[in-house]
Amino acid sequence: MAFPKNFLWGGAVAANQLEGAYLEDGKTLSVPDMLLGGDVNTPRTFLPVTDPNAFYPSHEAIDFYHHYAEDIALFAEMGFKCFRLSINWSRIFPDDSGKANEAGLAFYDKVFDECKKHGIEPLVTLCHYEIPWWIVTKHHGFLDRATIDLFLQYAETVFTRYKDKVKYWLTFNEINICCMGEGGIGNLYGLGLMEDEDINATEPIKLSDLKSDPQKTFTALHHEFIASALTVKKGHEINPDFMIGNMIAHVTLYPLTPNPVDILATAQQDDFLNNFCGDVQVRGAYPTFIMKYFADHKIDTSFIKDGDEKILKEGTVDMYTFSYYQSNCVTMDEDAEKTGGNMTTGAKNPYLKASDWGWQIDPVGLRYTLTKLHDRYPETPLMVVENGFGAFDKVEEDGSVHDDYRIAYFREHIKCMGEAVEDGIPLIGYTTWGPIDLVSAGTGQYAKRYGFIYVDRHDDGTGDFSRSKKDSFAWYKKCIASDGTDLD
Repeated sequence: MAFPKNFLWGGAVAANQLEGAYLEDGKTLSVPDMLLGGDVNTPRTFLPVTDPNAFYPSHEAIDFYHHYAEDIALFAEMGFKCFRLSINWSRIFPDDSGKANEAGLAFYDKVFDECKKHGIEPLVTLCHYEIPWWIVTKHHGFLDRATIDLFLQYAETVFTRYKDKVKYWLTFNEINICCMGEGGIGNLYGLGLMEDEDINATEPIKLSDLKSDPQKTFTALHHEFIASALTVKKGHEINPDFMIGNMIAHVTLYPLTPNPVDILATAQQDDFLNNFCGDVQVRGAYPTFIMKYFADHKIDTSFIKDGDEKILKEGTVDMYTFSYYQSNCVTMDEDAEKTGGNMTTGAKNPYLKASDWGWQIDPVGLRYTLTKLHDRYPETPLMVVENGFGAFDKVEEDGSVHDDYRIAYFREHIKCMGEAVEDGIPLIGYTTWGPIDLVSAGTGQYAKRYGFIYVDRHDDGTGDFSRSKKDSFAWYKKCIASDGTDLD
């Protein structure tokens, strides 16, 4: 079950969850800088930075900004071929002057040079929930079509700067998140949409309480589609060798029962949650089912302007990438037990175990998903760019962390991924989510740990940011060295 020799093994992170240095070297505020810390029992809350006594985890995160060389060296020790990271847009364009921030550009030069030194290919996400706050306050995020030009200016700037250092790019992280049940979260994270009263809030707001206006959501999402397509086209002009992909939060769905109404509901939800955005970005056109959805829900599609269809068709992505953490079941039975995961909820699957956060563990679902995606997009390479297991880790007296549960999670997922490769699925890479502990996007916790590398940083803001290897570090190193054949 060997993976190809050129397979892109690695790990994935997001700038706001690990960089810190939130106002250093000219950077200004971005949306995640407004999110307060939380815990497993407390919904994450949002508050504009007006309270100097509040704890905003992204402000320091795990201080990758000052530890990047050490961290990349550890990734190299594990044998990484690829490191997925994001650029924080507000480091590059901190205000509306139109002038790029040289200090921000220079920071990522150093990061990419460090990757190159260790033979690691960067995979760079342009927008990983990193919308600058000034764009939210001035343009309500992507609701204003003017934000398309702002994004294209940003993309062209970094494409040009790093054209010889970065080959692999993604436009928007989990672009379909605004289609998920908790629309307010999706609007804040993915689109930067907020009402004026929320922008100027003086008390914390639960993310789940943020308002969601479908008309505004789909208008802004369309603007992201156009921005992505124009970015792909511009990227290929700057360097024809660029591989530019989309990124979908894939929530694999099963009918809870063989009742035909459950089967039909599953297919409809799968189209809406998983296939809609992928179809636009891979096939270059809105699918019929979403146009019917717009009509049924009285969504005015006048946001599709003359020429947009041509832009979408000419700006299709080179690869389809996605996150995969868990699966959900769908049923029309309102009394069925519910469970959640990655900002979605569904019916609990009686055949699956779950993490401490209720995310159902389903490695077989990854093989099924890869097969389904290949059937839908047969000419498009696939890449799993997020897959991981959040857990409470215990540090022993000698400093070790025995995370057999994490090893077991990855072992089974990589086995199923390998079976998909044997089936002929064109899978080109795999980056685990959180190769190093970082701030959880969903809860704002440090205690929800994903990494192979432990970071001494805690939910109360204490810790010295020191790094140490968990048992899973050596296991993943062995996995990569063996091209996925040694998983014991």
